[in-house]
Amino acid sequence: MLVDKNYIQDKEYHYTDFKNVPKELLPWLENLAWECRCKIEKKEWKSKYNSYVIYDYEPFCTDGFEINITLSGRMSEYLNFIRFLYENKVRTIGYLKSCLAL
Repeated sequence: MLVDKNYIQDKEYHYTDFKNVPKELLPWLENLAWECRCKIEKKEWKSKYNSYVIYDYEPFCTDGFEINITLSGRMSEYLNFIRFLYENKVRTIGYLKSCLAL
């Protein structure tokens, strides 16, 4: 789905990758990570059309880019909680959009 993988790079930190985060949810996800004492290790804008175009800053025109974020934390429970909240929020937004389409 939108969350790619969980992994442990070293013994102290756990990492979670979020792929293709909607631009509207980016501030919410960053704030949630800060509240859960997690660090944003990597935030990148990757072109949907050219796989070699990757920015580590927000481009002037963000159309045609997907946002990927890597979070790290000392406890995997925090990362699992963030993933749970993120997936529920995306699912709820999708449900509300489908209700509007009726």
